[in-house]
Amino acid sequence: ENSGKTVIKISQQEIENNQGRTLSELINTKSGIEINGSRSNAGQNLGVYVRGGRNRQVLVLIDGIQIGDPSELNSEYDFRLLNLNQIESIEIIKGAASTLYGSGAATAVISITTKKAGAKKVNAVFLSSLGTNQSESDQNYNIADFNTSVSIGGTLNKFTYLTAFNQQFADGLSAAITDEDEKDPYSKYGVDVNMGYQFSNAFSLNVFGNFTDISSNYDGGAFFDADNEFKSKQSRVGISSEYKHINGSVHINAAYSKYDREFISNFPSILESKNYVLDVYNKYVFNKRFYTILGLNVIDNEALYDEKETFSNVDPYANLVYVSDFGLNINSGGRLNNHSEYGSHFTYNINPSFTFKSDNDSYTKLFGSYSTSFIAPSLSQLFGLFGPNPDLNPEENKTIEGGVEFKLSNNFRVSALYFNREEENFFIYDFTLGYMNSEDRVETQGVELEVNAKFLDHLALTANYTFVENKEDVAVKIPKHKANLQLGYDVSENTFASLSYQYTHDRLVNDFSTFPATPVTLDRFSLVNLYFSHSVKNNKVKFFGGIDNMLNEDYSDLLGFVSKGRNVRIGFKLIL
Repeated sequence: ENSGKTVIKISQQEIENNQGRTLSELINTKSGIEINGSRSNAGQNLGVYVRGGRNRQVLVLIDGIQIGDPSELNSEYDFRLLNLNQIESIEIIKGAASTLYGSGAATAVISITTKKAGAKKVNAVFLSSLGTNQSESDQNYNIADFNTSVSIGGTLNKFTYLTAFNQQFADGLSAAITDEDEKDPYSKYGVDVNMGYQFSNAFSLNVFGNFTDISSNYDGGAFFDADNEFKSKQSRVGISSEYKHINGSVHINAAYSKYDREFISNFPSILESKNYVLDVYNKYVFNKRFYTILGLNVIDNEALYDEKETFSNVDPYANLVYVSDFGLNINSGGRLNNHSEYGSHFTYNINPSFTFKSDNDSYTKLFGSYSTSFIAPSLSQLFGLFGPNPDLNPEENKTIEGGVEFKLSNNFRVSALYFNREEENFFIYDFTLGYMNSEDRVETQGVELEVNAKFLDHLALTANYTFVENKEDVAVKIPKHKANLQLGYDVSENTFASLSYQYTHDRLVNDFSTFPATPVTLDRFSLVNLYFSHSVKNNKVKFFGGIDNMLNEDYSDLLGFVSKGRNVRIGFKLIL
């Protein structure tokens, strides 16, 4: 309510109402977001486009710590490594946010909070689902998608613990559209461990670890069959601690991550990388009107090419918040990015809002912001095997937002905003010269509308619409118009059902099967999904099911690659 930013909150209840789906499928229903590949083969690479931006302009946090693979072209994080069942909640902060979050926070920050231990001494949760995995033209209804997760945790006095295992196997779909009757299977398993200790009322410490292993077959490209294999492993360990003092709290978050990827094909490659992240910050409350965050963020990235390559960021940052007693709120701050390769770079933001409050928790809020952000070049772009340029400067983004939000009690909320983003030093690739900073400016603008309404305590409606326009050129792979609508109905205290609709407008893509690549337009499409759940035995047992693409729409998610047709899944969740 006091924020002048648009923040999308995906609660645990919403995650519960999307059992059986992937993280990318759930996020893809939110305003301003398009995730290419989320409707394709399970092993398909994902392209995360927010407000017309690219993968490198979206930053992912897990439990408050930046995460990304330094060997990836854009240092992005692979959403396939995450299991939705182990996530407690998700916040998506859209717009430039480098002041608090650093490099990559240009179009959105996706902040993921994982599940923690329950209050009982021993809590056990078992979840399993199975379903079809078929295209529009091959509706054989064979069971080809299996998901299982198990978690055990609890609280023993001041000690908390949680360990979880998840596994997925999917078959039945080819990656590429070909005349061959071949399938490209996908498998994943992961282990998560989290332990915490409350030393006193003021000091707590958590230690966590994660290991994920992915194996997937993939084809040679659009419309081209091949017997290739992809393997990816991620290992993470870290700590998070909090010390509460009389005027606020001090937080220390640190993590070490290691990534190993292997491509087995006629052009094999092995990519190894690791990074260290440290974020230390102090929240200081001067009084109920004014408070600050002062912090230091240190990141060290390393990847192996012909030889080991590294770079580091050491960034002090500050954020100031003023909350008046007459409705005016101001959020502002700055960050000094100190990069081991290109030097120093300063970003800042100013984010005022004014709230007109009325009775019954209702309000009208006017908000705006002017924010800058940056994207540091990746190790691949600086030192990689294909066209590296160690003299690259960071991309610079300036974003202006303005909008209005109206909330009527807890039953109705509507918001509308306009954004305009201007980008300089945009990374481009020239087949002769390699990576360069573009001399041209890129300007993108758009509109986002969101509605949340609840009727008679039983029926809920959520809807959003996004318009995105690249003013210099047509945005590749990004729909100009996109809309989502969901109706959720509590049939009874224990039974829930929802019907959702998604419209995706035409998208321009490049067809690389020709040389030079030619632009091709992918047709617009609409998808309708059904979901239901029913709980018994005091909510200890839950049965759920769903039908995705109910009308078996024939469409293209990615040019030359198979898209999912009508698919059915069922499952259950057991709490002990």
